[in-house]
Amino acid sequence: MSCTVIIGSQWGDEGKAKMVDYFSRDADVVVRYQGGANAGHTVVVNGKKYIFHLVPSGILHENKMCVIGNGLALDPLQLLEELDKLELEGLDVKKRLLISDSVHLILPYHKVLDEAMEELRDNKLGTTHRGIGPCYADKCLRIGVRAGDIFDADSLKERVEFLLKLKNLQLERVFGKKPFAMKEIMDIISLFKERAGKMITNTSDYLHASVKSGKKLLLEGAQGYGLDIDHGTYPFVTSSNPTIGGALLGSGLNSFNVSSVVGIVKAYVTRVGEGPFPTEDTGNDGDRLRVNGKEFGSTTGRPRRCGWFDIELLKHSCLINGFTTLALTKLDVLTGFKKIKVAVRYEHNGKDAGYSQSSLDSVEPVYEELNGWDENLSKVKTYDTLPSQAKDYIRFLEKNIGAKISTVSVGPERENTFLL
Repeated sequence: MSCTVIIGSQWGDEGKAKMVDYFSRDADVVVRYQGGANAGHTVVVNGKKYIFHLVPSGILHENKMCVIGNGLALDPLQLLEELDKLELEGLDVKKRLLISDSVHLILPYHKVLDEAMEELRDNKLGTTHRGIGPCYADKCLRIGVRAGDIFDADSLKERVEFLLKLKNLQLERVFGKKPFAMKEIMDIISLFKERAGKMITNTSDYLHASVKSGKKLLLEGAQGYGLDIDHGTYPFVTSSNPTIGGALLGSGLNSFNVSSVVGIVKAYVTRVGEGPFPTEDTGNDGDRLRVNGKEFGSTTGRPRRCGWFDIELLKHSCLINGFTTLALTKLDVLTGFKKIKVAVRYEHNGKDAGYSQSSLDSVEPVYEELNGWDENLSKVKTYDTLPSQAKDYIRFLEKNIGAKISTVSVGPERENTFLL
């Protein structure tokens, strides 16, 4: 048994892709298990930046098989575009990528409905307009189109005809949008079948066979714990489960297959879009974190909200996900701060407040301050060569979270990562 699950422990953008790339060295199969093209996973190799939206980040390692699991909402055109870009880089993607026959497809009407619903809201969610939510909604309504459905022409035609009747009614009568023609939808599906059909298979069976044969699996999630649709700051959440349960449901594996769960933890905290953020810093320090950390969305380009490390958020994330270890990223971004804040607990009306996703917008963080450092960390290769203040910061986080930090990243490149 050797299956490692990588999970974002905060509100996404923790550096999961880089850590997936790092841990992929020891894996045989890398699996993306939820989310969609609303995620942008960035990996830097030899100074070159790669941004993945659907293809697992492990594709950059030769001889690694990659799997798009059943838990995703898959945009066929986005996937084909991503495959084209990777093939231009010389990667033999099609020979190393499998797509679940149970994954649900995002079609053009999902994107238009996504945008139209956001326009109608007074209280915006900050959706990326990629059609993720409406696709997952169709999945729950049992009317969605799955990758495996494209091989039965008669059944597919009947399903799409029904869907267009329903979606066009919504688009025209509710939102005043143009309807979609049958040919437009079927052309997209036909192109997807022509170019990616050979990659579609029962990936759950493939993964269980891989486990049985002794192969090492790495499961990659998108977003983070605080955006989980069940455990996050609802309604300001994503449409899927980035947490440990989503890893199992979105891959078809079971809990007995999992040997370790790694929580990816950024050395400070960011958030994209709306929703509560107790440790957000809207002043100079927040701006400095954004600039130093290049905190702009790889999918939307939107500036991320930035703030200080939140112990309460991490403790609850550990509770839900059962992390066996933590990987700390972007420690280098804190270089130059004379004092570094860490929120150790919450208060409400001057009294201690427990952690509750529904009341995070009304709590006040209580901070402790640690001494910062001025040394450039880009050349640091071991824990021993870190500045003493950086070591103190790591140990302070470990002690207060109650979990072991075993991996540290001090820069975007592969070689900027080391074990403790």
